[in-house]
Amino acid sequence: MHALQSAGIRPVLLWFVLAGTACRAISDTAAGASPMKCEPFGTAPSGESVELITLTNAHGVELRAMTYGAIIVSLKVPDRTGATGDVVLGYDSLAGYVSSSPYFGAVVGRYGNRIANGRFTLDGKSYTLAVNNGPNALHGGLKGFDKVVWSADTAHTARGSKVTFRYESKDGEEGYPGTLATSVSYTLTDANEVEIAYVATTDKTTPLNLTQHSYFNLAGRGDILGHVLTLAADRYTPVDTTLIPSGTLAPVAGTPFDFTAPHAIGERINADHQQIRFGGGYDHNFVLTRPDTGLALAAVLKERSSGRTLEVRTTEPGVQFYSGNFLDGTLTGKGRQVYQRRSGLCLETQHFPNSPNQASFPSTILRPGETYRSRTVWKFWAE
Repeated sequence: MHALQSAGIRPVLLWFVLAGTACRAISDTAAGASPMKCEPFGTAPSGESVELITLTNAHGVELRAMTYGAIIVSLKVPDRTGATGDVVLGYDSLAGYVSSSPYFGAVVGRYGNRIANGRFTLDGKSYTLAVNNGPNALHGGLKGFDKVVWSADTAHTARGSKVTFRYESKDGEEGYPGTLATSVSYTLTDANEVEIAYVATTDKTTPLNLTQHSYFNLAGRGDILGHVLTLAADRYTPVDTTLIPSGTLAPVAGTPFDFTAPHAIGERINADHQQIRFGGGYDHNFVLTRPDTGLALAAVLKERSSGRTLEVRTTEPGVQFYSGNFLDGTLTGKGRQVYQRRSGLCLETQHFPNSPNQASFPSTILRPGETYRSRTVWKFWAE
């Protein structure tokens, strides 16, 4: 789960005074370090310039991320023959992300996932959020963190090449209290890992639940029904017809939600089960079985034809497994691929949906003087 640590008294805006421009450190190339590149990637609706940062490691793994939404635009990893392929869905240009993106590759916030009826009460005060998913608030609202331009810095570290995105969310933005200073970093290591680290502070008490919303397809084409998934979760949070958790933690044993042993995603995705019908497949939060509060295994995803494997570890208590049920063939993405239903899947490490309205769920409340910290690591290899 995210760590809330005493931060002492310091100005929330300090990060942004130091942040500089998006490509400020790109020319600081350390001897022997893997290359980094920064280039223009268009103009956001706000009129702000958007930049695209490319990180590459010693094995040819390439991550490209842009300052609009801190979005991972592409992630190229080798298959069993050594040939690299892009394993995330998205677009070739900024225009697609602006006009019609279902959160492809984005950092979502201030609250990832759903809050029932766009309302919560905090310290006796009621707050109303923008409703953008049926009756509920989803992924931060009408203009969440996925639709703003972040500043960015790059650096070579002992772990690998790193880009850090920063954004200041103003008090009252999308209905949330407090000015929130947020940073999200992606570090590409020579162990073929993408390390994602989130840090945030606030000047007023606020709910916070950040996650990364990449859609994976380890084959780089087709659907994900043949991908084999293992989840380190023996419980999940059942939902109502609007995908809001009931508040119970139900056992996965004996249900289509049991991925404690490997199963092909398509094996039970159309099972005659109420929760499958509510989600149109899988669109549920899984409660991770974790030994402590550090990095713990969340998921292992395998694709047989390419041999590619993705392992996910996280400090978060849950992971939302979404099987791309709402993709419907109306979006044409990278390389003119038409994204049909279940062309990609998401493994969103997170706190649980609607936690501000569920006292029994792990808390998502961040208070002044505390520091929010969360980490997730994606590790890739080929068998």
